[in-house]
Amino acid sequence: MEFDRVQTVASLSFDKETIPEEFIRPEKEQPARTASHHGPVPEIPAIDLGDPDQENLVRLIAEASKEWGIFQVVNHGIPCDLITKLQDVGKKFFELPQEEKEFIARPRDSKNIEGYGSKLQNNPQAKKSWVDHLFHRIWPPPSINYKFWPNNPPSYREVNEEYAKYMREVADKLLTTLSLGLGLDGHALKEGAGGEEIEFMLKINYYPPCPRPDLALGVVAHTDLSALTILVPNEVPGLQIFKDENWIETKYIPNALIIHIGDQIE
Repeated sequence: MEFDRVQTVASLSFDKETIPEEFIRPEKEQPARTASHHGPVPEIPAIDLGDPDQENLVRLIAEASKEWGIFQVVNHGIPCDLITKLQDVGKKFFELPQEEKEFIARPRDSKNIEGYGSKLQNNPQAKKSWVDHLFHRIWPPPSINYKFWPNNPPSYREVNEEYAKYMREVADKLLTTLSLGLGLDGHALKEGAGGEEIEFMLKINYYPPCPRPDLALGVVAHTDLSALTILVPNEVPGLQIFKDENWIETKYIPNALIIHIGDQIE
């Protein structure tokens, strides 16, 4: 039997404490096999984006980007209550009745990635990930298709538009700092990525509770196609970084953002 939404699979699977075969990862990819580390466990760098010492900030971000390709930032300027609201409207969307979520589903034949859905890969033979998602553009205004923005909860649009304003400021600061870290003019990376027309896309991942978390993965090992990924985490663990032949669990820092250098910059 074919299921489109992982949320539906999850609700049925708990009745029998198993999951469909198409979600079971090969043994070498199963979570227990990726969680080992010998010796002291390193932590990805955490950087104060409000550091008044610009030279120090450039150095720290350049080193973290070179050595890790990922780091966390605190004092980034996005209000804590706005992050809480952003997480709340996303959670409430996924709590809606299934038929209401389907109103903004990504069309099956669409070459665009926007909309509510459950998978991005086109290979029907590939193992499925234990995740549903909502994907849409939030900037610049001409690129936004509100068809894929939920009407419920009612505050969804207001919260996302306010978040987009602050997020652009964070991205500008990161791109400027990365440019300086490369010995370039501060505007170099932003201009190279599209200037004021850089597209910002929001993706909300929803991972339903899984009766066999030892067999499935929410997201498989990957790099990001973007220039930058700015991730708003929560207290639920699971994000791992591959470094020096080991998978390293990401420590949760309340109200921090996780910054990942994407393929376009790399």
